[in-house]
Amino acid sequence: MPKLSDRVGTFTDSVIRRMTRICNKYGAINLSQGFPDWDPPKEMLDSLAKAAYTGPHQYAITFGAKNFRDAICAKQSKAIGREIDPETEIVITCGSTEAMMAAMMTICNPGDKVMVFSPFYENYGADSILSGASPIYIPLVPPTYDYDINLIEEGFKKGAKAIVICNPSNPCGKVFTVEELTEIGNLALKYDAYIVTDEVYEHIVFDPYKHVHASALPGMFDHVITCNSLSKTYSITGWRLGYLIGPADVVDGARKVHDFLTVGAAAPLQEAATQAFLLPDSYYDELKEKYTHKRDRFLAGLDEAGLKHNIPQGSYFVMVDISNFLELPQFKGWSDLEFCEWVIKNIGVAAVPGSSFFKEPVNNLIRFHFARSDETLDEAIRRLRKMAELLK
Repeated sequence: MPKLSDRVGTFTDSVIRRMTRICNKYGAINLSQGFPDWDPPKEMLDSLAKAAYTGPHQYAITFGAKNFRDAICAKQSKAIGREIDPETEIVITCGSTEAMMAAMMTICNPGDKVMVFSPFYENYGADSILSGASPIYIPLVPPTYDYDINLIEEGFKKGAKAIVICNPSNPCGKVFTVEELTEIGNLALKYDAYIVTDEVYEHIVFDPYKHVHASALPGMFDHVITCNSLSKTYSITGWRLGYLIGPADVVDGARKVHDFLTVGAAAPLQEAATQAFLLPDSYYDELKEKYTHKRDRFLAGLDEAGLKHNIPQGSYFVMVDISNFLELPQFKGWSDLEFCEWVIKNIGVAAVPGSSFFKEPVNNLIRFHFARSDETLDEAIRRLRKMAELLK
């Protein structure tokens, strides 16, 4: 057989999606892959039903249907305090996953360097490799997930073309402050580099923390590439609708990459999803309240079960420390992946091993998500209490 490319041997399949497959095999509660178990807004579903009969059913413009681009730009222009041109500064993608890949392939040449915070959403490292770049990992140190700004400047000095920031962060729930984004932004300006942001959890932020758009900071729009998605805000992860916003020259390049990666996102789904941007501001207030309630409910359950965890500032993920379990004789020498598989099979709850998010040799953390109904979260906690009994 002919030899495969070297690049496909440098990363694994998605561990997150793998845990879902194992979860399904054993009928466990899926708190691994982050998607909600409730319906999208009715307005979007009604629009989707209409589109099923009236269309559009053929290709949209490759970089996005005009009404969909207009609607997104109107919302995000208000958010960043600057008019975004729907004709030159946005491209619609197949989820934020493709937006990030298009961004990396647009700005990176083979041999370039890109900084990525660790822990990171697992796609970022693979995106760097697939685009020909070498990742430089900047530690976010548990449990507070702070970073050393000197390491970021060192990365820029080494020639890093960009830094990737997930804000709020998957998996650790960190929300970057205006001060943090400003100091990183100042370095990006100083070294003429890009900030590539993943902002899919922009509306899932818990008081007193606030989401800050890096592109809204003074003088930063031309140095920021924003990747976003409708998946989490509107509970439509399966629709695969995302977008990339940035300066016109970057977007022009990203549109070319996007055209030859996927041609375009699904036309009827773009039509239906346009309704999302007609929802009142109260929708986002209610979304925040819903996730605040779920976070507090789930964390209280973890506390009652005696499971140690961080307190996420945003997103719907929580990191649980399993150090005390790995010290038990029956788990001695186990990896976090082996432990997660045991929990699925024996406890009936699925998590993601933390090692899949860290460049550093971290083996004592696992990630749960709480985008589930109260009844499901309560049942998950009931099962996890059985796991905690092993420590008694």
